[in-house]
Amino acid sequence: MHTSPTTVPTDLPTATIDALTARVGELERAQREEDVEGFLALFDPQAVWVTGGGIRLVGRDAIAEFTRQVLPGAFAEGSVTYTVEIVATITPDVVLTGVRQQYVDSDLQPTSAGSPSYVWRRSGGGWLIVVGQNTAVDSDLLEPSR
Repeated sequence: MHTSPTTVPTDLPTATIDALTARVGELERAQREEDVEGFLALFDPQAVWVTGGGIRLVGRDAIAEFTRQVLPGAFAEGSVTYTVEIVATITPDVVLTGVRQQYVDSDLQPTSAGSPSYVWRRSGGGWLIVVGQNTAVDSDLLEPSR
């Protein structure tokens, strides 16, 4: 079931929420389709990314090197869905999204979950990830943040 994300401030413009939800959707699509270049296009050149396995990558070049090794083939036997749960403004041009990830096998049975946070910076009218913490969690513990 999809619900609207919690927003901070509560009167965050709908256009901002929609734009960031769309960017998270692009991230989900790139992951599911194993689209390395589409995935990398979402990152600021100086981004910091922490993988679900706890590896900290600094800069798009390091993110690219890692992603080119692990993304191809990652979803050969399953898929993932992303649901934006939180959109919080840090500054008008820097916003955090809190996301629920659900990984499933080829029979659509849950296999694992994540609760990542992505910090986005408005860049040229769009949004790029400047910081990402891709945290894996026990799917039994992943409860709505409301």
